[in-house]
Amino acid sequence: MSRGTKIVATIGPASTDFDVLCKMIRAGVDVVRLNFSHGKAQDHIDRATLVRRAAAECGREVAIMADMQGPKIRIGKFENGKIELANGDAFILDAKWGENGELGNQEKVGLDYKALPSDVHPGDTLLLNDGLIVLTVVRVVGSEIHTTVKIGGELSNNKGINRQGGGLTAPALTAKDMEDIKTAMSFQADYLAISFPKNATDMAMARQLANIAGEPYRHKPMMIAKIERAEAIPALAEILGASDGIMVARGDLAVEVGNAAVPALQKRMIKMAREANKLAITATQMMESMIVNAVPTRAEVSDVANAVLDGTDAVMASAETAAGKYPIETVEMMAAICVEAEQSEYNKLDADFLNVTFTRIDQSIAYGALFTAHHLRVKAIVALTESGSTALWMSRHSIDTPIFALTPSVTTARKASLYRNVRAYQLQQGTDSAVVLREAEELLVEYGIVRKGDMIVVTWGEPMGQVGGTNALKIVKVGEFS
Repeated sequence: MSRGTKIVATIGPASTDFDVLCKMIRAGVDVVRLNFSHGKAQDHIDRATLVRRAAAECGREVAIMADMQGPKIRIGKFENGKIELANGDAFILDAKWGENGELGNQEKVGLDYKALPSDVHPGDTLLLNDGLIVLTVVRVVGSEIHTTVKIGGELSNNKGINRQGGGLTAPALTAKDMEDIKTAMSFQADYLAISFPKNATDMAMARQLANIAGEPYRHKPMMIAKIERAEAIPALAEILGASDGIMVARGDLAVEVGNAAVPALQKRMIKMAREANKLAITATQMMESMIVNAVPTRAEVSDVANAVLDGTDAVMASAETAAGKYPIETVEMMAAICVEAEQSEYNKLDADFLNVTFTRIDQSIAYGALFTAHHLRVKAIVALTESGSTALWMSRHSIDTPIFALTPSVTTARKASLYRNVRAYQLQQGTDSAVVLREAEELLVEYGIVRKGDMIVVTWGEPMGQVGGTNALKIVKVGEFS
């Protein structure tokens, strides 16, 4: 396996053709994102079916991530679809405007978030359309927020609103999200991405709803917290504790904290996630120019490469693959950048283990496998795993040796698609460890990963078949079981 960093690609009108999706998967897509901000429930069900069919055609397990819309706070619609605001103009955001069908005009527009007048005060800065329009709050009168335009421009229907510095009270989970979670569990989405969480409670509630909705299918998704609110930054440790991973969602986050603050926050968040044995996805505008151009800008190439060097598990494409002209080329380019960036990574495995005390046997075995593989220069690390936890722990540290998670669970294999430097394969496992070790070796030989005489490190649990029971490590010379 030449690429460790994974690629998340959003599916949309540009990528719902079966042949295009197959080509994207073959080009390197590991996780397909379904954006629940667009489309109806049946659209997502149909796309999930398409992804499973395309993955089977390509002979790979690909994870599905269901991305919830969350409390996207938007303005209403205008009489003519849009207006032009000039610096210094007076403009009103009215929470009641539109209740009787009124459309916005040059003086005012409605809101879909009725609590906004209670959340803002004179002097606050509101940012519309991803920060392109800037309004200063002058006063609040009942349902009306009177503002002065600080930075004007074109403002069209349904554009989003952020308050600079955060502080909006909108809950992370809306009624729509709760229904969408049920839809996502109906096709057993592997990952559930929650938008705008402010604290651990938001993530705990989402997990509970997902587990309940998934119970008829005996399915529990892994939970990804999208960090896009200013309030989430000081609560990052507790959010990580309640999640399986985070998404560095740089769009709304940049609007709330300022563009200049995001690069350092990205590095900090990825580092915290890895240290907490959690996953990290870097997202938003990574290859934005490839929506219309066949090649990325040099800045975009550097952006993807820097995320890889930061240690992210995955880089994500949004509109580039959902609605862009070059979805396949976008994936190919991202994969090539990841491979090149990984060549220059600094291996600090020995330093990672200095002054570390292990508290669990299975975690100790995982780290022991990394240390042994690094110093013995083996061909591969093989984790015989039920839940995938051993492979996840191994993937938190940079190592040149590829990690292979062999599991009887298709769900575990799909979830591991997001783990950096891990490739998962299904392997049914009996109770005889010698037999299973031989079958694991044969599978690796069959896929051309190793050949006779190569050395591999294998971890498993005795007795075999129990979740969370990894307690054995063996150095194997390929061919010794033949």
